[in-house]
Amino acid sequence: MRIKGKNFDGEGGEEEEQKLVVGYALTLKKKKSFLQPEFERLACKKGILFVAIDVNLPLSDQGPFDIILHKLLGKEWSDIVEDYRQTHPEVTVIDPPYAIQQLHNRQSMLQDVVDLNLSDFHGRVGVPKQMVIMKDPLSIPDEVAKAGLKLPLVAKPLVVDGSAKSHELFLACDWSSLSELEPPLVLQEFVNHDGILFKIYIVGDAIKVVRRFSLANVNKCRRAKVPGIFPFPRVSSAAASADDADLDPRIAELPPKPLLERLSKELRHRLGLRLFNIDMIREHGTRDIFYVIDINYFPGFSCALSGYGKMPDYEVIFTDFLLTFKKK
Repeated sequence: MRIKGKNFDGEGGEEEEQKLVVGYALTLKKKKSFLQPEFERLACKKGILFVAIDVNLPLSDQGPFDIILHKLLGKEWSDIVEDYRQTHPEVTVIDPPYAIQQLHNRQSMLQDVVDLNLSDFHGRVGVPKQMVIMKDPLSIPDEVAKAGLKLPLVAKPLVVDGSAKSHELFLACDWSSLSELEPPLVLQEFVNHDGILFKIYIVGDAIKVVRRFSLANVNKCRRAKVPGIFPFPRVSSAAASADDADLDPRIAELPPKPLLERLSKELRHRLGLRLFNIDMIREHGTRDIFYVIDINYFPGFSCALSGYGKMPDYEVIFTDFLLTFKKK
């Protein structure tokens, strides 16, 4: 898109400069964490212009845009973006609302990983055994027993709606406590993973992996001492960075690059998404057995406002990603 820039011709007059115009619709919190000054400066130097979308005005009356970048919830907004996609095929929408919707349900978000069957490709990738409970808390112990799930279990809300409650996780260590949980929820077998989680950021074709501290291993003796259910902190917090920790090399070793490339490529295709992150763990006592436990859309790449670490080089990676959509 050609707009007036600050370039000058030899006679001192302004000349038009090719700009990549990115319209964004983000929550205030997301905007502050994502559009960091360093990122905006770099993007500007590369010819990228960010323009806020006014959700109170018709989307078709705004712009014109080359790209729309969005992360707002609600059916009304999804319908607006989907209608815009259909009537403005020349604009790249990151990402289609119908594709994002898959990751709002913890029952469906991991199904594509199961379907991949990556059982012998520089390691094995699977999903912990899990089940969905829709109602009647008192029936949970019997339903879990019938499904053959083993304690301890991680309890997660079924729907991911952006609220703090939808990210509350609990660990259930005994059968009687299961009836204290509140459906609808997903129950997932807890896999011992030496307290380390791998967060795999996908930005188009780019892949970046960081380590995060997670919940420590749970053995039978420990379970006996802590009956009931208890919450555990969000392991996605950048405050829990383990990249600089003095870890056993066998625990700290990142998943093999060919495995991550295959996994990210397949999921990009199957999910129809360009921006997401995968939460992956390595099973205790193994080197090449991995489990995907969660997938998040357009995650918080930067947490600099809180004084925490951030995804390394996110400014460069994201700028390069946006430039791939620049028309020649």
